[in-house]
Amino acid sequence: MERIMRAIEFRSKTDVAGNLRIDYPVHKSNKKVRVIILLDEEEQAEDEEALWMNTVSKNPAFEYLNDDSENIYTVNDGEPIDH
Repeated sequence: MERIMRAIEFRSKTDVAGNLRIDYPVHKSNKKVRVIILLDEEEQAEDEEALWMNTVSKNPAFEYLNDDSENIYTVNDGEPIDH
């Protein structure tokens, strides 16, 4: 038996907490529905990078990097690289 599905596209925004708010009447009560969300890849990459940086910056495994004894290099160390 072939199922026929109708695609519905609408624009929406997320709130300040990042939750998607959907105000779209489907006129179906007490029924199961599927929601498909497509994100722009460029925006998604930026979001993933921000999430990764936030996670790493709060990870206790990297707390040792805040120790002054770990700061052993200066801008005067090393040799310049010719381009």
